Amino acid sequence: MARTILICALLGYALFTATTLLCADVSPAAKTTGVLLLLAVLTLQFVHSAPGSSRALLPQKCLTLGIQTLLTYLPLVVFHASWGPVSGYLAGSVLLLLPPRVAWPLYAITGLSMLTPPVLEGRPLIDGIHLAETSLLAGLVVFGLTRLTELITQLHVARGELARQAVARERLRFARDLHDLLGFSLSAITLKSELIHRLIPAHPARAMKEVDEVLSIAGQSLADVRKVASGFRGMSLQQEIKTARAMLDAAGIDVRTEVRLGSLSPQVDTALATTLREAVTNLLRHSDASRCGIRAVQQEGLVRLVVENDGVDPAYQDLSPHGGSGLSNLHARMTAVGGRLESGPGTDGTFRLLAEVPAKRPPETTAEVRQIMFPPNGSAA
Repeated sequence: MARTILICALLGYALFTATTLLCADVSPAAKTTGVLLLLAVLTLQFVHSAPGSSRALLPQKCLTLGIQTLLTYLPLVVFHASWGPVSGYLAGSVLLLLPPRVAWPLYAITGLSMLTPPVLEGRPLIDGIHLAETSLLAGLVVFGLTRLTELITQLHVARGELARQAVARERLRFARDLHDLLGFSLSAITLKSELIHRLIPAHPARAMKEVDEVLSIAGQSLADVRKVASGFRGMSLQQEIKTARAMLDAAGIDVRTEVRLGSLSPQVDTALATTLREAVTNLLRHSDASRCGIRAVQQEGLVRLVVENDGVDPAYQDLSPHGGSGLSNLHARMTAVGGRLESGPGTDGTFRLLAEVPAKRPPETTAEVRQIMFPPNGSAA
């Protein structure tokens, strides 16, 4: 719509000038020539008002502006004040193509120059003032409508890009949450199923108890998937430590825990619980640990979660930047709540994961909001 309004305005000024030319006291051949020159000026103006014209090379700008200047002032010799309205196009083009410190003085000179043609014809000075005012006003209209059209176009492009980024972020969230939730649950179900298979011949009663736990885990997994789909999922670090202890005990791993936690914000609590869940999932999948230590301590406004086990597999290799998509997800989660994550094997044959984050999530700064809205290129699930 903005583009249509701009085109209508340019054609309206051209029609006004053409009407003035046809009423001028000149020969029919001169009138025909004037209309052709007016079409040439209008074509140049469409070029100057086209999207991206301000980014054209300086020689190209100077060439087209030079031609438009000649087509604006030379016909004045024949048509006098009747050709004056054409100067509004030139005034607008100067503002569109040149830097402001140069454009505005030239814009004023273009408008004031239209004081001369009526005076040379012997007409009152007020006619010259009227023509100059018309030229200046036309220049502002051309400049304003062109800029408005560009801004609206950029706005629509930005809205489309924001929508695409929102979809990409939602896909990333969905994939990350499914990985973090179902990875643990499926590992737990697999572990429990193997245990049930071993218990059925000798301990059927205990096997039935383990079946009940498998059903409970499967039901919780279904509820978690529904929460992921709805975009809301909160987790508790305290509860996750209890679940992890039960899982590791069932796997025959000696677990030692130290928990000293206070009040945590929901975002921090969920991020740390997810971190612990991923650490336990990796332990069950990729290691042969016999003991594991879980330490969650809150001190001086910081919460530190340490998960350490002795089951490092020297033959296991992972070429991803953070040891797999799970740990990569955890790095993103920790960064989002203002924390940090470190993981890697130690010198004594252990594997240690450290997550440290403020207990209360700080308010988002303008820079953080901008980073969320316009993430760096190359982010991918």
